[in-house]
Amino acid sequence: MKQLCISQREFAERRASLVAQLPTNSVAIVPSATLQYRNSDVDSPFRQDSDFYYLSGFDEPDALMVLLKRESLVTYHLFCQPRDPEMEIWNGYRAGPEGAQTDYMVDKAFSINTLDEQLPVLLDGIESVYFCMGTRHKIESRIEQCLQTMRKKRRQGMRAPTKLIELSSLLHEMRLIKSTQEAQVMRAAGEISAQAHIRAMQACRPGLMEYQLEAEIIYHFMQQGCRLPAYSSIVGGGNNGCVLHYVSNNSELKDGDLVLIDAGCECDYYAGDITRTFPVNGRFSDAQRALYELVLKAQLACLAEIKPGIPWEHTQDISVRVITEGLVELGILTGRPQDLIACGAYKAFYMHRLGHWLGMDVHDVGDYKVEGEWRLLEPGMVMTVEPGIYIAPDNENVEPCWRGIGIRIEDDVLITHDGCEVLSASVPKTVDAIEALMATARNR
Repeated sequence: MKQLCISQREFAERRASLVAQLPTNSVAIVPSATLQYRNSDVDSPFRQDSDFYYLSGFDEPDALMVLLKRESLVTYHLFCQPRDPEMEIWNGYRAGPEGAQTDYMVDKAFSINTLDEQLPVLLDGIESVYFCMGTRHKIESRIEQCLQTMRKKRRQGMRAPTKLIELSSLLHEMRLIKSTQEAQVMRAAGEISAQAHIRAMQACRPGLMEYQLEAEIIYHFMQQGCRLPAYSSIVGGGNNGCVLHYVSNNSELKDGDLVLIDAGCECDYYAGDITRTFPVNGRFSDAQRALYELVLKAQLACLAEIKPGIPWEHTQDISVRVITEGLVELGILTGRPQDLIACGAYKAFYMHRLGHWLGMDVHDVGDYKVEGEWRLLEPGMVMTVEPGIYIAPDNENVEPCWRGIGIRIEDDVLITHDGCEVLSASVPKTVDAIEALMATARNR
């Protein structure tokens, strides 16, 4: 059995919490991910569906969870791939229904090959089916076929569910607030990611390729037991730092340029997400320093305000105000800051939002508005704080010294009862600290 940072007891508590929100005579059905083919007969690395793993801790493809709530009984049924010694020679061990019941606190497990036979029996007499619709089309089709089969057997006494209800609103609200165990795993993800960024700063020098810095990062992730990054790493030197989702990572790092790295590990299914921008040669130019310190000023102003009870949009407004005022002071924008904000002039240089929820998915689930109003922050939420300034290399409306500079500073932040905790704090982000770290590495 895989050793988990999240205990099987916590997975069971999550299932109980979800079922408690369902009406009597209902069922929640949650499918796993399936294997994705890369090419020919080669599979892409398997990554379990986040909703399914959140409730089960079961890390195999082609499985299905069925949580039944009847009058006086709640039961957890799991359909999974059966044991197959011949296939296990090629692809590795499977838990099978027997292992699922032994190791994963399942009440009753079945072979996935019996789904069409067993599911109508389980759903007989159930009124409502809760399902995350539009996510797994093949299994959604099989559920609909199951319901059609049941309807055809009405004269035999079988009663099919009459309501199909979206599950994600309940499940994703649960995922938005992290437990104590989840916070511990996310601290580990933040720290491992932070140390990888430090390694990249220490290794950087003119003449390296972007993918060589990416290799330093991935190496550290794997050395710490994180087999996969949480997302495709961005390593953008020079002009490439102005491309928000740049992932080619195949250009040479040049003396005098900045390099923007946006990378985070996935630790036991929880994501780190950090961005740092630093000079390839270890020293910021005057223009780079001025823009960098403006972005940092905006981030620190936001972090100082984050606490329970503030609306999500509050820190976005702070970042826009600080960056717009700074761009005016530097002569990059001209006019009254309030007017420039009102007309969106800052968006030519700061075009994305301040951050997003973080958890099992790097852009994690959870609504940002509730009943039309910006959501208030609560303890246990985890968010990123990532202001940036990007000045396109062909922007002739600014002085040449600013062109081609892309800067983003991003940290992972846990909302606590009286403020916030920066989970990625160990990686330097002041100009002096970055330059000192890189100078020390070069003098070794």
